[in-house]
Amino acid sequence: MFLKNSFPGFIILILGGISIFIYSFFKVDDPSKDEYQEIFNRSYAVFALELPDKLDFAGEEMPLEHFDVRESLDRELLVNTYWQSQTLLFIKRANRYFPMIEKILRKNNVPDDFKYLALAESGLLQAISPKNAVGFWQFLKGTAREYGLEVSDEVDERYNIEKSTVAACKYLKKAYERFGSWTMVAASYNSGRTGMIRQINRQDEKNYYNLLLNDETSRYLFRIVSFKVILSDPEKYGFYFRSEDLYPPIRTEKVQVDSAIHSMVDFARHFNLNYKTLKYFNPWLRDNRLTNNKKRTYFIDIPLDDDFRTGAYAPKLIESK
Repeated sequence: MFLKNSFPGFIILILGGISIFIYSFFKVDDPSKDEYQEIFNRSYAVFALELPDKLDFAGEEMPLEHFDVRESLDRELLVNTYWQSQTLLFIKRANRYFPMIEKILRKNNVPDDFKYLALAESGLLQAISPKNAVGFWQFLKGTAREYGLEVSDEVDERYNIEKSTVAACKYLKKAYERFGSWTMVAASYNSGRTGMIRQINRQDEKNYYNLLLNDETSRYLFRIVSFKVILSDPEKYGFYFRSEDLYPPIRTEKVQVDSAIHSMVDFARHFNLNYKTLKYFNPWLRDNRLTNNKKRTYFIDIPLDDDFRTGAYAPKLIESK
């Protein structure tokens, strides 16, 4: 009852205390060097991290008894723990997209840990690299087509999360046939299979942890594993949040289309959506129309949640014409 009746006063008291603290911190009249250092020491701290005793990637144990392996992991854990804003965004996005990715990995018999590879590749954004690799899995145009994705001016399925994840599974499984190690598969995703084979032959070595690689590839697996470690136990690394802080999965239904769409704006309005929302859920549609000269069948995602609607839901299929 006291807190209820005195709530405004309680808030003022707290704010007053904070103000006094801030004043005492910043308003030291012409502090000496020692005084300034004392204020800094009692107000700021960065902690070294405790590394796991055992760790694996895709069921393959990391040799943490090796000093270079341990220090490489330590580096990536420190970078991603203390780049707090980015890692917290990763945690939020993972809550939305990991369930979909996990389901596809499981269906294709690819280890669950590869969801962290997608996170390392793109931050779970529809990213475009300087080399024009695209999407969650960062496919180049030629590789995308090789693994069954359509890439054209109007349709670029590298932006389709489900289809690109399926294509990534095909790539990863083919790499596993070549290397026989999921750790090497992950490394080859960064360097390319040809680049990894070249280093294997050059160094007569098949173990990732024993290979001398370029800086990016040598850090790559440890970056992936650092995400696994942090996202598996975020509070241990200082990340606190409520369930409502995370980005929720958004339910959609798929609308089958096997004819031309002359106006994506009109198509969106048919489902009481705006153009922006339609494109958010279907970034693989790269134009404001779909000519579909080859009469292919596409499935367009329509969100079911009211928060993403501009009017009443109209669950009707667009009829082929």
